Amino acid sequence: MRILLAEDDSVLADGLTRSLRQSGYATDCVMNGMEADSALSTQDFDLLILDLGLPKMTGLEVLRRLRARNSRLPVLILTAADSLEQRVKGLDLGADDYMAKPFELSELEARVRALTRRGAGGGPTVIKHGPLSYDQVGRIAYINEQMLDLSARELGLLEVLLQRTGRLVSKEQLVDHLCEWGEEVSNNAIEVYVHRLRKKIEVGGVRIATVRGLGYCLEKISEPQAAAAGPAASSAPLSPLDASSRR
Repeated sequence: MRILLAEDDSVLADGLTRSLRQSGYATDCVMNGMEADSALSTQDFDLLILDLGLPKMTGLEVLRRLRARNSRLPVLILTAADSLEQRVKGLDLGADDYMAKPFELSELEARVRALTRRGAGGGPTVIKHGPLSYDQVGRIAYINEQMLDLSARELGLLEVLLQRTGRLVSKEQLVDHLCEWGEEVSNNAIEVYVHRLRKKIEVGGVRIATVRGLGYCLEKISEPQAAAAGPAASSAPLSPLDASSRR
C-alpha cells in the first residue's frame, strides 16, 4: 500500500515516514500544498495523510481540489488541537478522519489501517481466499493456518492482490502501489516478486494466475491440483486465465 504524507514539519514528517515504512507501507512525503496537489493529480496512492497548515497551498485547498477531481482516496487530516473550525471544514470537504496534534503514533497507525481497509472496499480485518488468510492489522499471512514467511515486498504484493480479488492487477499498478519515488523497480523485478510469492502459496492451494500483457489475479486450485502442488506442480493443467503465460 502506498501513502502520500503532506507535512511541513520536517521532524514530524521524518518520524512518520520512518514509522510507516517500518510497518510495510510505501511512503512518499511532500512539504507543501502545491507539491501535494501535483502528486495527487498525476499518481496513484492508497491514502493521503494531510496536514492542514501547509505552505504555498493550504491542506483544505488540496483536499478541495482532490474531491473536485472526483477522487475517492481516503484522507486522514492532521490539525492543531485548537482548530475546531478547520476540522469541521475538512470533514465537510470530504476528509474521512482527522487527528489533532500531538497524537500517539500507535493511534495514527491504527487509523491508517482502518482507512486503507475502507479504501480497498472495507470488510473484515482478516481477508480470506480459500485456504489463504491475511490479517490486515498484524500484517501476517497464513495458508492452511500455517504462517507464511514473506518478505516485505512479497507481503505488499499479496495484500494488493487479495484486496482486488476477482480483478486483474497489472504490473504497472503493482509498481504504483508498492514503490516509492526514486525506487527503480522494473517489470522484470515485479515478475521475480510474483514468482517468489507464487512458490510460497501454490503449495497450499492458491495460485497467482497470469494473463499475458494484462496482469495477475489470485485463484484457488482444485483439491487434486493442490495435493500435487510442489516442485512438480508446474506441470498441472492451467486455468483459462493462465492459458497464455505463467511467469
